Amino acid sequence: MAEVKLSFGFVVVLYVFMAARLCYTDNNRSSSSHENVEVQKLLNSLNKHAVKSIKSPDGDIMDCVRISDQPAFDHPLLKNHTIKMRPIYHPNPVDDNKSSMVNATADRHSSSSITQLWHSNGKCPKGTIPIRRTKKEDILRASSVDSYGKKKSFIGKSSFIDVELGVTDGHEYAVASTKTGQFYGSKSAINLWNPKVQQSNEFSLTQTWVVGGTYNTSLNTIEAGWQVYPFLYGDNKTRLFIYWTSDGYQKTGCYNLCSGFIQTNNKYAIGGSLSPTSKTDGTQQELTILIWKDNAGGGDWWMQLNGETIGYWPSSLFTHLRNSASVIQWGGEIINTRSQGRHTTTQMGSGQFPKLWYRKASYIRKIETVDQSNALRTAEVYTFHEENCYDILTNITTDSFWGTHFFYGGPGRNPNCP
Repeated sequence: MAEVKLSFGFVVVLYVFMAARLCYTDNNRSSSSHENVEVQKLLNSLNKHAVKSIKSPDGDIMDCVRISDQPAFDHPLLKNHTIKMRPIYHPNPVDDNKSSMVNATADRHSSSSITQLWHSNGKCPKGTIPIRRTKKEDILRASSVDSYGKKKSFIGKSSFIDVELGVTDGHEYAVASTKTGQFYGSKSAINLWNPKVQQSNEFSLTQTWVVGGTYNTSLNTIEAGWQVYPFLYGDNKTRLFIYWTSDGYQKTGCYNLCSGFIQTNNKYAIGGSLSPTSKTDGTQQELTILIWKDNAGGGDWWMQLNGETIGYWPSSLFTHLRNSASVIQWGGEIINTRSQGRHTTTQMGSGQFPKLWYRKASYIRKIETVDQSNALRTAEVYTFHEENCYDILTNITTDSFWGTHFFYGGPGRNPNCP
């Protein structure tokens, strides 16, 4: 009789265990199925119908998408937007903004041919723009489908400037900034490198920030530059990027060509890799980035890269930036996850400290702001950096090549930065 009760009890326990396991499996399957649906929905939203597709030697696929079909127009504020193919005014002649390089032996400023690798296999037809195709694995690397391509919202405030600086989640900076004022654009020549990134969820970037408002008043930013970000792109290549937000990185904005920025240029793929990059003691490569508010053309913020107009952020996306920017910043940023309790070895800029100067340390030169009269003005800046890990050294000269400039960066972990 005891054996029968024991067997019956065992059967009951086994039944409960199997039922729970089946329920867990079904829930997992349901959750996984829901995630797959959401991933596919996002892929369909980002990867528009292509007129032509080009396979890049670096593994990317560039889809040539009609300008009117790009993801920007998924934004509810842009549903009935009339596309503008060019700005009304430039702060200075387009031909004066050519990309440049400095010869390692002659130290001479001359024309440069920074390009993207996909150009070797074709080009996008007129009337289309190149969009780097998003893959399923790109989205699955994100913490959630909703967070793909977005920065985290930061609670921390900075004593330097109430933007991203001084946050407590591992972001570190070497940045030059204007004082608070009224600005209508930014121009600078940004030295291009391929820094080493230790962890896949860390990044190293160099950019310009065009800022309006504060965290307490729904921060607005427009950002552009280059970055190495394995978590976002799945590799360690140096890539062109842009970003925007109108609410302090809460719900609005995203990297590259999600809804918001309207691209009009068929040559550059935002998010595409850049080549070549600078070499220590060798040729120094640069990106010249100009961002300005075209008040005569509706107040949209246009972007020009190496003398070519790329596209614009419509003013309707913003609150503070509908009028003007209050601060402009330039510099480097990394993420330090403190793996194994130690500072990261992720490099900023070239990975060398700025005291090593030209052809070794990374720099940003010819730093200018745009005033209300649409004129470029030499910028006056002050700095912020992570002492011992990364550094920054500024200088203002009358030299037409350097102008206001600074060297910045560093190796991360070192004897003075454990």
